[in-house]
Amino acid sequence: MHRHKAARAAKAEDGVYRAGFACFVGRPNAGKSTLTNAIVGQKIAITSNKPQTTRHVIRGILHRPDSQLVLVDTPGLHRPRTLLGERLNDLVRETWSEVDVIGVCFPADEPIGRGDRFISTEISALKATVIAVVTKVDLVDPATLAERLLAVSQLYDFAEIIPVSAVSGHQVENLTDVMVSYLPESPQLYPDDVLTDEPEQVLIAELIREAALEGVRDELPHSIAVLVEEMMVEGKLTKIYADLYVERDSQKSIVIGSRGARLKEVGSRARAEIEELIGGKVYLDLHVRVAKEWQRDPKQLRKLGF
Repeated sequence: MHRHKAARAAKAEDGVYRAGFACFVGRPNAGKSTLTNAIVGQKIAITSNKPQTTRHVIRGILHRPDSQLVLVDTPGLHRPRTLLGERLNDLVRETWSEVDVIGVCFPADEPIGRGDRFISTEISALKATVIAVVTKVDLVDPATLAERLLAVSQLYDFAEIIPVSAVSGHQVENLTDVMVSYLPESPQLYPDDVLTDEPEQVLIAELIREAALEGVRDELPHSIAVLVEEMMVEGKLTKIYADLYVERDSQKSIVIGSRGARLKEVGSRARAEIEELIGGKVYLDLHVRVAKEWQRDPKQLRKLGF
């Protein structure tokens, strides 16, 4: 369990304690992970401007005096081209069927597309309360936003439509209140100081992968996987040995860079994030390995945690 210090305060409107699960869905790159992080108030989901960054279902937990909102972060639903893609889609559908509230994310800076319509038809059979979240409103003018809100309202009979900006914080608190209001009456689901139930090693692997995704060419994102092989605490230092897996030798040289410069940069960026996560000094040892066509190989997928 990864724990955190402060729980944010809020007032109970009806004196009822509510607790339950919610998730954001949407096509890849609709701002779901950034929104999850903004609500929980700490980084638990990796974000990247590359679509399909999220691969693990990470639960972030927001504690308030009147409620506990457990946010499940899912990969974007997409048309799969590999076995990994199919498994990620299955993961999304499984999550949808188990939550109390679903927030469908529509980026304000893009028109409604085929992917949005596809998701709207997929959710129609679910028991959960479905709300629409128009994200990235800081990127558009009021006229464009009004247009998007109208288009979204015509897609599906949403319980609520809320425009937000995770970056500026606009309406994030309001969105949280609305989601909590649709949760069932329930006792607390997790202890007060727990922020996520994702194993620490998975969070660390995700932070390394996020650092590796920064500034790489478009063909690489889906081909990178990270496995933390070993973690040891020696005094005040945590030693972490991790392998970055790619599918081809040409990708390996991209990740390593000229004379190892890129990998060094990835290491220092990831180390800073990990030190913040675990609150202590970190020694990080990274190696790049080639696992041919791992996204299509059931055995490799199992080894890499999919």
